[in-house]
Amino acid sequence: MADRLVGKPAPDFTMETALGNGKEFGSASLTDYKGKWLVLFFYPLDFTFVCPTEITALSEAAGEFKKLNTEVLGVSVDSKHSHRAWLNTPVNDNGLGELNFPLAADITKQVAREYGVLIEEEGVALRGLFIIDPEGELKYQVVNHNDVGRSVEETLRVLQALQSGGLCPMNWKPGDQHLVAK
Repeated sequence: MADRLVGKPAPDFTMETALGNGKEFGSASLTDYKGKWLVLFFYPLDFTFVCPTEITALSEAAGEFKKLNTEVLGVSVDSKHSHRAWLNTPVNDNGLGELNFPLAADITKQVAREYGVLIEEEGVALRGLFIIDPEGELKYQVVNHNDVGRSVEETLRVLQALQSGGLCPMNWKPGDQHLVAK
């Protein structure tokens, strides 16, 4: 069983990336996001079926994340070249098209392992999503079975709850009251 990550410093990382424009490569490190919130999400593999639904939905919501001082970074165990090929594959051929964030290449599988989402026997990651605060503390994690996609709406709701600074009851939404400790 993986060690608890929430409430601790997020595991550090540096990975090569394919930029969302599908043309250029770059790199991403945890330190690049200092001073901002980060939604770091893992998906199993490029050119699969559930993954593009999540990735494109997160890309479409990128403006909402930006308004919340939040960056998004997708990660799989594929290479940056595979990511770029997927970005350049037409959507109607199971491609992604351009994204509003980069896709990182965890080719060594070390980052997925450190975040506790690597399925060792298969060599792929589970659908793990992590919210990291501007100081690098891991504030939220959710891990799904690979057959089930995640919710952008719930990710935004949890992010806003974390940023609100109060005690948030179940189903809290922006504008709702915080709980008062007695």
